[in-house]
Amino acid sequence: MRVHVTDLVSGDRLSRDTFNQFGLHVLSKGTILNYADISKLQQHQIEYVEIENRSSAATADMPAARTLETIVNPKWLPTVQPLYESAVTSFKNIYDIAKQEGVVNKQEISDAVQPLLDNFQMERDVVSLLLLLNTSDDYTYQHSVQVGMLSYYLASWLGYPKEEALLISKAGYLHDIGKSKISHDILNKPGKLTEEEFDEVKKHTLFGHDLIMQWFGDEPYLAVSAVQHHERIDGSGYPYGLKGEDIHPVAKIISVVDIYSAMISERVYRQKRDLLFVLKELYRMSFNELDPHITQTFIKHMIPNFIGKKAKLETGEIGTIIMTHPIEFFRPLIQVDDQFIDLTVERNYVIQEIYL
Repeated sequence: MRVHVTDLVSGDRLSRDTFNQFGLHVLSKGTILNYADISKLQQHQIEYVEIENRSSAATADMPAARTLETIVNPKWLPTVQPLYESAVTSFKNIYDIAKQEGVVNKQEISDAVQPLLDNFQMERDVVSLLLLLNTSDDYTYQHSVQVGMLSYYLASWLGYPKEEALLISKAGYLHDIGKSKISHDILNKPGKLTEEEFDEVKKHTLFGHDLIMQWFGDEPYLAVSAVQHHERIDGSGYPYGLKGEDIHPVAKIISVVDIYSAMISERVYRQKRDLLFVLKELYRMSFNELDPHITQTFIKHMIPNFIGKKAKLETGEIGTIIMTHPIEFFRPLIQVDDQFIDLTVERNYVIQEIYL
């Protein structure tokens, strides 16, 4: 059904991809709209969109949406941040118990992640979440929480129903549980690992599989994701060097978000990298190492979240991202003071950093 943007309500689902008057992609088919999305459509001067027929029952089940002001100006952070920090602390405890006793407490995992998931399901601006919540502390545990969160989003963007997306999210949270069996000194070594140390790190995939099978049995996606999330479709991964279709689809999902979270995080041996730069790296990897459809779906849905963010150019100039390009994802239109710089035309400009 065709609806004017002023008549949209939170919970409406787009039935077609939406483009602005310049042909630039704004929102994807299947997007469940919230007030931030509706605001984005208005900012792009889009008047009408196509949505699926509304179901009164489904609309009644929708969580209460935040106001537009709350989403554009993220005052929700005081609500989400304690839940995020609590989940990180809980995962530290889960890892410690797994290391000391070889036990993974299923109920503790559910208690740690469910409040966070309830809030993340209402928040679609993933870039803001990562910029606001990502810190240099407790990398291993933050990484687990981020991969769980991003796995949920990516599974949803790929069309998995909510129930499956939640299971995939759980697999993301647990993908690195095998690291509880790896020496802390190796995991936090500030320099390059020796060949023997790297061989030891690789074992976390096998350890994770065994721990999950012991405590969760054949619960969908968990064990296979733990053992396969470092496999690559060209056969260059580990532990088994699997290729293409031999790798489980959910493990392919977790591979993408695992790399993204790892690269945007600060480590003892490496500074974090810019969110947009890492998407470029994923795009490069989608031609040989990562599943192209999964990876490019992730990129396509992440890119619109950069609209409205600040961009520091290598020239030192700072502007605001106004529009993104449907093909040249990483060369948006940027406003610097009263000047508009189209990076698809001005090829000598390069974005150095993205921030709020």
